[in-house]
Amino acid sequence: MSEKIIHLLDIRTAGRAAAVVPATPIPATGTLLDTRGRPVRDLRISVTDRCNFRCVYCMPKEVFDKDYPYLARRELLSFEEIERIARIFVAHGVNKLRITGGEPLLRKDVEKLIERLAKLPVELTLTTNGALLKQKARALRDAGLTRVTVSLDAIDDPTFRMMNDVDFPVERVLEGIDAAHAAGLTPVKVNMVVKRGTNDHAIVPMARHFKGSGHIVRFIEFMDVGSSNGWKMDEVLPSADVIARIDADMPLEPIDPNYPGEVAQRWRYRDGSGEIGVISSVTQAFCSSCTRARLSTEGKIFTCLFATEGHDLRALLREGRSDDELASAIGAIWQQRGDRYSEIRTAETAAARKIEMSYIGG
Repeated sequence: MSEKIIHLLDIRTAGRAAAVVPATPIPATGTLLDTRGRPVRDLRISVTDRCNFRCVYCMPKEVFDKDYPYLARRELLSFEEIERIARIFVAHGVNKLRITGGEPLLRKDVEKLIERLAKLPVELTLTTNGALLKQKARALRDAGLTRVTVSLDAIDDPTFRMMNDVDFPVERVLEGIDAAHAAGLTPVKVNMVVKRGTNDHAIVPMARHFKGSGHIVRFIEFMDVGSSNGWKMDEVLPSADVIARIDADMPLEPIDPNYPGEVAQRWRYRDGSGEIGVISSVTQAFCSSCTRARLSTEGKIFTCLFATEGHDLRALLREGRSDDELASAIGAIWQQRGDRYSEIRTAETAAARKIEMSYIGG
């Protein structure tokens, strides 16, 4: 890769232009390290900014049902464009791809994208709210999907309907989980966002319901992602409290992570009937080991879940840039990365306007 090609790249950021000019040539392939020595290992790909739920912590009705500027079809990356970007990230060291949204199962023919990405040498997973999973599970598995994660914020129907805010019954999500299990998309991971005073009473019932099922429940601290969810620190229930509540009823012990940089802290039941996890990005920041990049629905790369702007790869794709140029652009973005939002969170940073989670995935 010549320095001349690298200097030709113009990486556009959301809202303004910014030239990314590395000091030395960036190889087209090989492991990338950011300014803190973190490699890129996990690419999360949002395929739609739309969702059929209105969860209070992600897409509250008062914002997303009032002339919200959703992306037009022509603005979305095509499956061919997504595959091309994914291939380049894999060449740079990514070994896991996660399909997200919005709700990714709303994207027409998403199975065709799965089939394309399944040819890459990576773990391929998808996060869904489960509403369409019963109908889609078998087709997703046949297309090559490895595993699914299902968002489920309560096991009792009244609380779940209140959390999704579209009166969707919990039973239909549970049927989707059963279908995923039957299709071989295992282990199913079940994510519960815990909001103090709203659904924290559902923690122990959730753990008890899935104990012994082979599924893994992960309890996530309510985070200040985006700018529309009315986040307040006093609505965050620390993961330590989650563990204490479950342990008092069903004794737990800690276990080692599956791999370096795993965001969930793992705990298993002492009677051997399974495990749970907690994700503590508010009270126990894990920025130092974060290896995740995010590709938005319209082709912007974000290097942090709490980012305020992204780098536009779609423009480069549609200008006809070569794979080498795209690889150099991605390399430049990652090598200049210094994100550590959760380590430096203050009242001021928490209140800053950030990209919505429904736009870049969780």
